[in-house]
Amino acid sequence: MDQRVAVITGAGRGIGREHALAFARHGVAVVVNDLGGSSEGEGASAGPAQEVVDLIRSEGGSAVADSSDISEPDGAAQLVQTALDAFGRLDTLVNNAGILRDKALLNMDVADFDLVLKVHLRGTFLTTQAAGRHWRDRAKAGDSVDARIVNTSSGSGLFGNFGQSNYGPAKAGIANLTIVSAMELGRYGVNANAIAPVAKTRLLATAGASPTIDEGFDPLDPRHVSPFVLWLGSPESKEVTGRVFSVVGGYVGVAEGWEIGPTLHEEGPLTFDLIEEKFPAVFSKAAPNFDVRQSHPYRSKA
Repeated sequence: MDQRVAVITGAGRGIGREHALAFARHGVAVVVNDLGGSSEGEGASAGPAQEVVDLIRSEGGSAVADSSDISEPDGAAQLVQTALDAFGRLDTLVNNAGILRDKALLNMDVADFDLVLKVHLRGTFLTTQAAGRHWRDRAKAGDSVDARIVNTSSGSGLFGNFGQSNYGPAKAGIANLTIVSAMELGRYGVNANAIAPVAKTRLLATAGASPTIDEGFDPLDPRHVSPFVLWLGSPESKEVTGRVFSVVGGYVGVAEGWEIGPTLHEEGPLTFDLIEEKFPAVFSKAAPNFDVRQSHPYRSKA
């Protein structure tokens, strides 16, 4: 790992901070990206990213700070360029940046909807595109590319959650973008995966949970998410791509996507009357939607 370079977005606080520390402590040079705004996406400060960089350097690691706005094309391109200017290469992109603006569907402002999708989904798209173009160009030039993308989805995106009609769709989009990225970038030597983590962070606190870390093994301590992200971002995960994982505490679960369940299949065209006659019996055999509250064994503590 000591020859690799990682870019981590939203790395000034919370889970992203723990990712940056974990990568650096395993010898990876890290670009710590963070706009430094509030959990609602307001304001900006270079302080959080620089504090993480200072900590990494104090432990003997290599890191630089970056405050690019990854939800804008120029910011995403600059983030990749920061890695190249500072360390001469880029091997792993961890997309972690995000905000929350929770409201019930009928009370959701368009601005709140748009901004959450912009930071989460558009930001992930733009950084993936910028890094992907760099890796494509390297591959076409004959270089050996062994790159990794680790995106951040959510149980809210995979299974739905009350009050998150902006955040949930954004995270669902990231899960699908991960699958598409794996399909399209694999030929250039790039693996793409995503995690759906749960941890005590500013965002979880915004949603009403306590941010206090319990003594001993607290499964919701953000640091417990990072080892799996480190593994996904390493050469050791070369056989894994296009997948989404639920990660919390001492737990990793493979999220298995949409499947076609019971079906109504006629040799000819469907009609309203035929559907009314036959489909209710078919639908009665369908499994219920997965409950986000059952997405990991520590859910009652979140």
